[in-house]
Amino acid sequence: MKYSIVTFGCRVNQADSLRLEEDLRARGGVESASREADLVIVNTCSVTATADQGARQAIRRIARENPRARIVATGCYATRCEDEVAALPGVVCVVRNSEKLTWLSVGQGFSPDSGPCGKAIEPGVAGRTAFTIRAQTGCEERCSYCIIPSTRGASRSVPIAELVREVNRVAAAGFKEVIVTGVHLGSFGRDLSPSASLLDLLRALEAIDADVTFRISSLEPMDCTPAIVAFVASSARFMPHFHLPLQHASDRILAAMRRPYTLDYYRRLVDGIVERLPHASIGTDMIVGFPAETDEDFAANLAYLPSSPLTHIHVFPYSDRPGTEASRMAGKVHGSVIRDRGAQLRAIGAALTARFRDAQAGTLRPGLTLEDGTLVVTDNYLKVRIHPGTPRNTRVVVSIPPVGASFSSRVD
Repeated sequence: MKYSIVTFGCRVNQADSLRLEEDLRARGGVESASREADLVIVNTCSVTATADQGARQAIRRIARENPRARIVATGCYATRCEDEVAALPGVVCVVRNSEKLTWLSVGQGFSPDSGPCGKAIEPGVAGRTAFTIRAQTGCEERCSYCIIPSTRGASRSVPIAELVREVNRVAAAGFKEVIVTGVHLGSFGRDLSPSASLLDLLRALEAIDADVTFRISSLEPMDCTPAIVAFVASSARFMPHFHLPLQHASDRILAAMRRPYTLDYYRRLVDGIVERLPHASIGTDMIVGFPAETDEDFAANLAYLPSSPLTHIHVFPYSDRPGTEASRMAGKVHGSVIRDRGAQLRAIGAALTARFRDAQAGTLRPGLTLEDGTLVVTDNYLKVRIHPGTPRNTRVVVSIPPVGASFSSRVD
């Protein structure tokens, strides 16, 4: 049977899709384009209305281009609006998040045709070079704008021993970089018995005797403790790359969002990281147009971000999610204002990225080759091009070129 997996949204969804892909390949499934596949899994996101729309458009396009395809919808949008998604053309099954990783094994009529034994996943399958591992899912925080706690449920952690086995397995398959992710990764281990912490997990992963390095996915600012920063600073295997969602620089808006920190806390956190790791990349998420966001509130973003040590910004226009506290708030911001504010933050983000790239120019950074071997992602998350001749999934050391240069030099 030919299959295709279409993934929207966060790294947790990417990790889930990777597991589904492994299951299908193990059963003899053959990866294919969605227009030619017998089975298409659409792993949806619902963080914004745009994410919902993107999933609907993708399903309709697949059904139009491949009327014979059996489309299975899963993920957060499929969980939140099961009947709505089930009514879309070509959808034969809607799988809730809680059943996503087990539905293939419980007999749903999607087993591939009998044939040769399936092939294990390896670097390069579906364009993946790094392996994303989901250490945790679910969230018990209650940010006023977020629907994900209701689509992912309570926090649930994978036992450390199981994660260590998984990393050993993928390292043996040839993967050299593992991205550790979770819906609320900082809560890792609190639900385990005996309880554990994210730092316990990081230490266990570093102790693995395999040729593999690690990148930590998004961490909430309050979970990026001094001990975790110190651990990364002293580690030769964890990349100097942080993603710490600020969401807003106005303390008034942060309180309305129910974010449990202030701008001053966040500022001290990222300044402390750069003090210990001057070459670290630090990304963030920002929401524009939150209900009752005034010009003065937005000005707080303009006052902080340009001089911050942040290196890249993901900008999200606020989107009402039915059932959240924010969806019931007054003072909704007009769409044109949201678009204008978003454009301003994206321009700041581009300037911060260029500034970081310029500051790193001439330095030597370790990295891993992706795609056809001509793209390198460095430990501090810079993407540089090198000349052809190096295979994918090769560790290299490159000289960071100045902004505007076409190629970097491999120096190892």
